[in-house]
Amino acid sequence: METTKDLVRHDVPSRDFGSLLRHWRQIRRLSQLELAAEAAVSARHLCFLETGRSQPSREMVQLLGNTLDVPLNEQNALHLAAGYAPPFGERDFNALDLEHVQDALEFILRQQEPYPGIVIDGRWDIRMRNDASKRLFHPFHEAYEIDDARAGNAMHVVFHPKGLRQFIVNWEEFAGSLIQILHREVAQGANGAASQLRDEIFAYPGLPSGWKVPHGPSHTSPVLPMHLRKGDLDLALFSTLTMFAMPLDVALQQLKIECFYPADTKTAEVARRLATAAAV
Repeated sequence: METTKDLVRHDVPSRDFGSLLRHWRQIRRLSQLELAAEAAVSARHLCFLETGRSQPSREMVQLLGNTLDVPLNEQNALHLAAGYAPPFGERDFNALDLEHVQDALEFILRQQEPYPGIVIDGRWDIRMRNDASKRLFHPFHEAYEIDDARAGNAMHVVFHPKGLRQFIVNWEEFAGSLIQILHREVAQGANGAASQLRDEIFAYPGLPSGWKVPHGPSHTSPVLPMHLRKGDLDLALFSTLTMFAMPLDVALQQLKIECFYPADTKTAEVARRLATAAAV
């Protein structure tokens, strides 16, 4: 029986329940005793669950998954490994029964005008965008030399040498912070596609080798602007990421709403001028 903190390992565990449970306990940096106390279960029983000497009830799987704050897709994996049907659905983004969610997203994007706003799924594919996003980013987008699939992915657009990367003045600073978001998603397990996406990003040339190691932010500013320049067009933007509270669907848990805001008065004036011109 363990009584001390475990070293965190991010390698993929085998798919039996005990290994998955131990994997998530280590990710959360909890000893067996600490997890047992938080879940109000016997430390002996928890040890038996991890070693396979005992099999969990469905209620125990749910209790431990909630206590460890395991993402919904991985809670499904825990249930399957224990021999139970997965409790959480993963509906398509365009499913009819999610129409009210799409209405809410469209409302948020409209309220973001005249500044850009986009909706990103778990793989960082852009699923929705407002008109301001099209207006401000179109001059850059039309110069991309990448295939349509990658042009529709927010991460690939930033890191591809022929995508937005060529117009980001502070690319190393901005992209270096963005890659840390992927590192965190891989470590937290909240996004099953993050590991593959990170590998795809690291296949691009010109990425500093130090980016392969997770680390904290190196800049001191409260926000990190994305400075874009193409000809006479010069924009400085920073963004916020918003996620759904208490989602009960895997796809919704991974959905992000990214809203961009002007980092200087010049950019704000450009955004308002383009919006006025489009309304005429």
